[in-house]
Amino acid sequence: MKSAQDPRHEKRRKIIKELFANSFFSQSASLATKDILKNTEQIDQLIQNAAPQWPLARLNKIDLAVLRLAIYEINKNTAPVKVIIDEAVELSKEYGGESSPSFINGVLGTILKNQDAKQSN
Repeated sequence: MKSAQDPRHEKRRKIIKELFANSFFSQSASLATKDILKNTEQIDQLIQNAAPQWPLARLNKIDLAVLRLAIYEINKNTAPVKVIIDEAVELSKEYGGESSPSFINGVLGTILKNQDAKQSN
């Protein structure tokens, strides 16, 4: 069982905070955060395709940061997909609103379903 002091969880927390802060103004960030920010256009397109009823400008900035990190990790294959989604849901429980965990889980599930459909074609 993972703990809140797990170094990987702490690293994800740091990245979420940096992504959140950078959504308001540009500031210094870790290498992973910079890489995510460089790939924001591609990541945001996946989010928009998975949740078209939620324009990015209307999304909670924390939820957007959690989604960006999770999608980045999925695309980079940094851990098993189930672990990445579980971490994203846990981070959304910690930092997001009441509906954040189910929203995050739904968007990530849709993105994976879309990717699986593309790969099977």
